[in-house]
Amino acid sequence: TLSACRLRSEVLAKQLDHVDMEIEREEEAGNVAAVSRLQAMSSRLCTELEREKELELRIALTLKQNLLQMWQIKTKKGKYDIFHEQLQKDEEELQMQYLEEREVRIWKEKITALQAEGRRRTQEKREEEARRECEERNKKILEDAKRNHEKAICFLRQSMARIREKNAKEEVKAQEHMERRRQAVLSLKTSITSNRERLQTLQILKKAKALEAEKEEMKMREAILAKGGNVIREIFHHKRQQEHEKKKEAFRELQKSRKMEIVSRILQEKASIHKQKKGQSPSKAIKAHVIFNCIFKTCVLSPKSWRSPSVCSLAGEGTAPQGESSENRPQDVLWESGDEDTERDKTLLVPEFPGLWSRQYDLHKVPKAEDPARLAVRAMRKKTAEKKMEKLQTGILYKQIVPGREHKGCAFHSKPSCIHFKDFDVGQIYKKKIVLTNASYSFNYCRLVGISEWLKDFISVHFDPPGKVSSGMSCEFLVTFKPMINEGLEGEVMFMAQTGSFSVPLKCTVKTCTLALDKELIDFGSLVVGETISRPISLTNSGALGTRFK
Repeated sequence: TLSACRLRSEVLAKQLDHVDMEIEREEEAGNVAAVSRLQAMSSRLCTELEREKELELRIALTLKQNLLQMWQIKTKKGKYDIFHEQLQKDEEELQMQYLEEREVRIWKEKITALQAEGRRRTQEKREEEARRECEERNKKILEDAKRNHEKAICFLRQSMARIREKNAKEEVKAQEHMERRRQAVLSLKTSITSNRERLQTLQILKKAKALEAEKEEMKMREAILAKGGNVIREIFHHKRQQEHEKKKEAFRELQKSRKMEIVSRILQEKASIHKQKKGQSPSKAIKAHVIFNCIFKTCVLSPKSWRSPSVCSLAGEGTAPQGESSENRPQDVLWESGDEDTERDKTLLVPEFPGLWSRQYDLHKVPKAEDPARLAVRAMRKKTAEKKMEKLQTGILYKQIVPGREHKGCAFHSKPSCIHFKDFDVGQIYKKKIVLTNASYSFNYCRLVGISEWLKDFISVHFDPPGKVSSGMSCEFLVTFKPMINEGLEGEVMFMAQTGSFSVPLKCTVKTCTLALDKELIDFGSLVVGETISRPISLTNSGALGTRFK
């Protein structure tokens, strides 16, 4: 490549000399066009010549670098030849070591084989001795087994006689139990038939009541329409009032049933204690009678504050069987229904927690008094807490002052700051959770006062009072919106804090259409006569309600 490049440069140099001679000749002849053409050719040849020289230099440089690399490779090859000879020597030495190790291993294996043969012979001798001992032992065991078998036959005959007697007694008991179960099943059948008849009558009554309610509702609608009132709102109010009255009646009946159950259990326990007194000493009977009278007085006078462990547990157990139907009772209950009275008397005598009947207490013994300082501190704390709660309930407020600062403004901040129900549909239910954060300098209390009067038919607030809220801590409340009419509503949820009242605004907006253009001015700029220019305009509806436009 280098020689070809040199040849090209020589050819170009000769061509350049020839062109220079032609230029001189044409100049003498005065041919300007030929001179300019030859000058262009000479400039082109000069550039080509320079390129060839640069290429020649570059090729010569690469040739030198290749020669240098070749010599470097040869030197490295010499080094590697030395290493290869050393590696061959090392491999030969390693092969010799392997041969020596193999001979040593063969010698050791022969020794271990001889040792294993000796161990095998000794093991065979031991096994032979063990087999003889085992045969002698088996002979003794067989003799013992024969003697034990004869004894077991005697004992088995005796035990079989006892089992036959026991089975006969159990069969008699099983027949009695089956008779009781038959009686229970018959009573169940009669109760089921009577319940079916009652259910049929109840269904007929319910249908009649439903028809009457529909007729009353139609009459109410006609009356409200005649007056010109809101039919949906009035009917909604009427239904809520009816539900409230039903709940009140159910609660009263539940209270009456619970009182009757508690009193019946107490009377049963009193009767069981009266039976137990006959078998006890007079002093123990007097103590139990005094304790029971105290419990009976507290239950009858204040049934809401009843906390006796044994009687409460019995009352709780007594409510469960009455609520269950006779069809859902298991077979074990039917089996043991005959001994129900005796077992009830036994269970009523056993308290739920030990200590009231099982131990003997001295009624004249006075308990140890606590530390007066602790009692005083406890009483002071209780009084201060009661005073603060009374102030909060009655609406008495006071300033919250910490060292060097006095809190001013709203005590709680809500997130979000406004409760906004946007783009609602009538008949749906919407819920939002709001977080109240204590922004005062110390702990504070918070309770729900209510909501705006015109929102009570559509908005309900669920708020569990958190008690004492430290500074920076938060509590939550849930707002439920049930739209009945397609109208916008505004109001507020009112709260009372220790430092004053505050409220969270509430807003309900219906679906609307909000049209907007992306341009206020259509500017076509400078025009030429006869030119046509177009500009696009976007009309956007950012609301939730569709509309037509023209």
